[in-house]
Amino acid sequence: MADLQEQFDEAMFLFSSGNCEETIARLQKILAEDPNYFEAQLALGGAYFAKGDFPAAIVEGHKAEKMQPHDQMAHTNLSRAYMRKGDKATAEHHAVQARIASWRGDMAAPTPATVSDAELQLANPKAPPPKVPEKFPEMPWKKKSQ
Repeated sequence: MADLQEQFDEAMFLFSSGNCEETIARLQKILAEDPNYFEAQLALGGAYFAKGDFPAAIVEGHKAEKMQPHDQMAHTNLSRAYMRKGDKATAEHHAVQARIASWRGDMAAPTPATVSDAELQLANPKAPPPKVPEKFPEMPWKKKSQ
């Protein structure tokens, strides 16, 4: 039997083909084997959303939110589902949570770079611009003013 990642990849391929029913069945099978598979849980909510089953998408989205409360995609999916369901206030709440999650990141101080000096070397300076002549040559194609 294929490992969970391969099963997930196959389910996502089916999803990209528009086969929501089979995708949902495969993702549920993956989650039965590993209930903590966050990507599968997130994708299951997305598959229900694509199918048009917004209440099921919301339920699955909240499961993903419980797994990773500060995940941007979990809140984005919930916001979309609530908006389509017609609950604008809750949709906006999750949209704000998604925005906040995007701002969160690794708050630790950056570590010193391990890149070699050759990689960080600046480009060589360009050649100096050509000197402009003081007097331009005659332009025979122009008519002389009289």
